[in-house]
Amino acid sequence: MTHTRSLTTVSRRRVVAGVGAAAAGGLAGCLGGDPGDGSTSAGDGTNAATTADESAIGDASDASATVGMIYALGGLDDRSFNDAANRGIQRARLDHDVAFANEEPSAFPELRSTQASLSESNDPDYDLICCVGFLQADGLSAVASEHPDQRYAIVDSAVDRDNVASYVFREHEGSFQAGHLAGLVTGRDVSVGAGSTVPDERTVGFVGGVESDLVRKFEAGYRAGVDHAAADASTLATYVGAFDDPESGYAAAAEMYDQGADVVYHAGGGSGLGVFQAAQEYGRYAIGVDSDQSRSNPRYADVILASMVKRVGTAVYDAAERTIDGDLGTGETAALGLAEDGVALVYGTSLGPVIPDDVRAAIAASGDRIVAGDLSVPSDPEELN
Repeated sequence: MTHTRSLTTVSRRRVVAGVGAAAAGGLAGCLGGDPGDGSTSAGDGTNAATTADESAIGDASDASATVGMIYALGGLDDRSFNDAANRGIQRARLDHDVAFANEEPSAFPELRSTQASLSESNDPDYDLICCVGFLQADGLSAVASEHPDQRYAIVDSAVDRDNVASYVFREHEGSFQAGHLAGLVTGRDVSVGAGSTVPDERTVGFVGGVESDLVRKFEAGYRAGVDHAAADASTLATYVGAFDDPESGYAAAAEMYDQGADVVYHAGGGSGLGVFQAAQEYGRYAIGVDSDQSRSNPRYADVILASMVKRVGTAVYDAAERTIDGDLGTGETAALGLAEDGVALVYGTSLGPVIPDDVRAAIAASGDRIVAGDLSVPSDPEELN
């Protein structure tokens, strides 16, 4: 059952500039990294390395490596998180002749059973089992300990096992930039594309999928970015309880737009499609997540200001490539943020060109400060209360 938390208006706080350590790296907000962030959805069932039902690899004797892909709940064609992961393994197939099978569990208990099934497989004997999504962590912790000779990677969580390579993201950093954009937009009289603002309201929104520590990082960074741009703006926040429920995403966003929200940012996977639908119907704006959703969902490009992309495909590609090279970082966790170009704010294809230069400059400047360690971003909403 899907549970919707009541909307809450969050009190405003300024982000405190800190001196936390951060590695120097690429300019925040730049493009690159994840293959296909600027492409349409790859979750169309087209995969020369798998059988027709994508449940097993056929003759992979000539492959450089065999990879079992276990996707997050919601499956492929979410035009967001899972599709970004699929683009990574598709690129590994093209670049390195990797053979892979796609597994799409439909319920939480199936995550662990699928991990176990692939681990016990002899035909094929997987060189790597790649688990996409934080909900796979508990199951993988147990399964990996039961199969110490099997190599695994998990994307979007960390599992403390010697045979697991973990990839996590500093989502709060990219979400800060999304919030910074929303906070700057809500204070202006904007009418472009299919949307417009109600500048007197100075209200924005956040719609999450399953409430968890990870998704709350999106909320925390977003709220902090809004505060950074407009201390007197209000942020409405709710969780719909699922990553594959567009109807609940629509209902949550519609309520926010009814309350005067100009922009709603979602971290809800497939549920976020409902946010875009509501934005069009109400004539407001939205910010996508994980992939450039103005490209993967072009029918909503006229209301998508930007997307906070996570280079999920890059993590998958890196794991596959390192498996081939024999240097997969098992027992280690790679953390990817703005400095590593693991997350970035990508402006929408239709609305990006009309975002004012001063707004772009302000967002680029805050990104530089985050990378330099001069601006700290909270990873828990409680830090803002």
